Amino acid sequence: MRASRKIIRRIKSTCAFSWAGVSLLAASTLAFAQDNRYPDRPLRFIVPQAAGSASDTSARILAHEFTRLLGQQVVVDNRPGGGLTIGIEMVVRAAPDGYTIGYGNIGGIAINRSILPKVPYDALKDVQPIALTSTGSQMLAVSNVVPIKSVRDLINHAKANPGKLLNASSGNGSPGHLSGELFKQMAGVNIAHVPYKGGAQAMTDMMSGQVHLIFESMSSISPHHRGGRLRGIAVTGPKRLSSFPDLPTIAESGVPGYEVTVWGGMIAPMGVSKTVIARLNDTVNKSMTSPSLIEKYASNGVELGGGTPEAFGVLIKSEIEKYAMIAKTLKAKVD
Repeated sequence: MRASRKIIRRIKSTCAFSWAGVSLLAASTLAFAQDNRYPDRPLRFIVPQAAGSASDTSARILAHEFTRLLGQQVVVDNRPGGGLTIGIEMVVRAAPDGYTIGYGNIGGIAINRSILPKVPYDALKDVQPIALTSTGSQMLAVSNVVPIKSVRDLINHAKANPGKLLNASSGNGSPGHLSGELFKQMAGVNIAHVPYKGGAQAMTDMMSGQVHLIFESMSSISPHHRGGRLRGIAVTGPKRLSSFPDLPTIAESGVPGYEVTVWGGMIAPMGVSKTVIARLNDTVNKSMTSPSLIEKYASNGVELGGGTPEAFGVLIKSEIEKYAMIAKTLKAKVD
């Protein structure tokens, strides 16, 4: 009788183990099948800045290519605010199925953790890199209402009018914010910072003369410079741009050693499968060969990205370390 009960228990245990194995195999098979069908519905592409900003412009150019290459609509979802943290947090908290991706730029990924009192994600632990999508310089531009036509003019005017010039940016923690802080320290000038919730609103106020200067990505500011609505006076990178050869670097214009480059890339929540990440990465790299994208990037003074997820991850880590040192040197903090 006892032997019979032992046999029954052993049979039940074996059956339970077998059914667990079958369930695990079925789940793995389903996940594999879903990955191989990916994508079979539209994708949401979260941008942590407002429409018309540099990030938004680059993201929409990329989304157009993704829609063409993947055969599914890629919808840009602008989520500005919180010093770029609101949109990035929405990405990292999303379901890890590859249908919510994000635009991670230097401000939201590398700069925030060093200057904001609290960031609701860890860019090294919560962000899964897909690929670098763009690099480039910023343009330093001034409003037409101020009598400034060069970096030297700007420095002289600021020294003659301490605290009166207003430096707009697309938000606390944005690349433009830190670029301005670095410029003020290296040039020895007192200029007030005015953060906005996006570059488009900041440039609108620049054109009306409510604020006086801005450090902004080429993709969003170049049309206003070309149209004469704002006056570009320099670029922040290490060399002049072929698309704007008339604009000198800040370093050659009176602030030796000044250099700021910007970048953006595609990110996903942690947990997205390697198969899906590989598909997205491959699509980014194919997009970088599109004549349409190349032309649009070049016209906006933006350089091509591309590469592996691992290479983008290495860049993120190195930039976090770099801006931690810069923020410490500048004592740059946002309350």
